[in-house]
Amino acid sequence: MECPALWDYWQPSRVEDVDIIVSCGDLKKEYLEFLVTLSNKPVLYVPGNHDTRYVTDPPEGCECIDGRLFTFRGIRFLGFGGCKRYSEGAFQYTEQEMAKKIRKTRRQIRKAGGVDILVTHAPMTGCGDAEDYAHRGFDCFVKLVDEVRPLAFCHGHVHRSYAWNTPRVREHNGIPVVNAYERYLLTIPER
Repeated sequence: MECPALWDYWQPSRVEDVDIIVSCGDLKKEYLEFLVTLSNKPVLYVPGNHDTRYVTDPPEGCECIDGRLFTFRGIRFLGFGGCKRYSEGAFQYTEQEMAKKIRKTRRQIRKAGGVDILVTHAPMTGCGDAEDYAHRGFDCFVKLVDEVRPLAFCHGHVHRSYAWNTPRVREHNGIPVVNAYERYLLTIPER
């Protein structure tokens, strides 16, 4: 969901101390273009299941990290867009298809020496997902997080409007799992 405080009531001071903006999907292309233009900050994104327009008309000026690793000021971001396949359409995957996308990034991960921030649209199974099939997480994300041990795992897809008491931050084996609905300021500790 687009953040009204950033879009409808823009104030440069709200992103003054922000180094990079990361989208976990299901955001209007115009919103991402607005953010990259007015903030003058890099914008990374993964597509959500409602971002089918991105196939032919992606957000200009923004960096898609779906299925690839991107390094910014020494911080390694790895992204995977989409969710569990529940209908026909772009950015929906079976468990096997998502696991294959992850396998294709293994060389990038090794070459970069790991992952600092894992950015996905869908959550991992059992940590931030929902009961209905369309909002269940991926098992392969659990395996990936346990293997690469990122500093944080950020996802979208399960919007707070589904349940007002949806926790913003959970933990999986000591790793913060952030549901990035609307906006969230993540502080990365110095290494």
